[in-house]
Amino acid sequence: MTGIDALVIVLVGAVVGFDTVSFPQAMLARPIVAATLGGAIAGSALLGVLCGAILECFALETLPVGASRYPEWGSASVVGGAILADAPSANAGALIVAVLVALGGAWLGGWSMVELRSHNARRARRQHDAVARGEWKVIRGLHVAGLISDLLRGAALTAVILAISLPLRDAALRSWPHSFANTALMVAITAVAVAASAVWKHFSAVPLARPIMVAALVAGLALSFII
Repeated sequence: MTGIDALVIVLVGAVVGFDTVSFPQAMLARPIVAATLGGAIAGSALLGVLCGAILECFALETLPVGASRYPEWGSASVVGGAILADAPSANAGALIVAVLVALGGAWLGGWSMVELRSHNARRARRQHDAVARGEWKVIRGLHVAGLISDLLRGAALTAVILAISLPLRDAALRSWPHSFANTALMVAITAVAVAASAVWKHFSAVPLARPIMVAALVAGLALSFII
């Protein structure tokens, strides 16, 4: 991976992290989108899609509503897709590291969002009287500062995750003993199990949702065998 590639990945990670909450909330931060972007930058959008689809299964557990705390998947997924696509010959060790780094990076991203919001709240409290008076310059300044801070947060987070993941990926390239097909199957089974449990839990409060889910799953499997 060249320095230019790394810089582009950091910039894309910043934009994707910015999309999570601040703007434009266009679903760029979904793992399957973000990892595909990272993979495309590193040379293989297809491997980015593979990484993103796996991470999307884990992300289904996240329900970002109300005051809940949740992982920030976007920036971490960009790095995951990039380091997998950058590996030679779709190495199995790179897949393991890409998924694990993205999972850990998503947790770190969630923590960074909480810290940034606390910082924004402290900044707003210092300007409380001006905000209460409706001084538009102060209010605009707080908004702009918050947006810029979130963009910088995404860039810094992406850079940190990328710096950590590259040496781990290189070590895994040398030491992981299993084939890419077997590794991908193992990771996919784990991800699908997490996704299924998340969907089952989210549907628990909806009448007849679980039987409908089971019926749809059976019908989908039957159609896959027929086609």
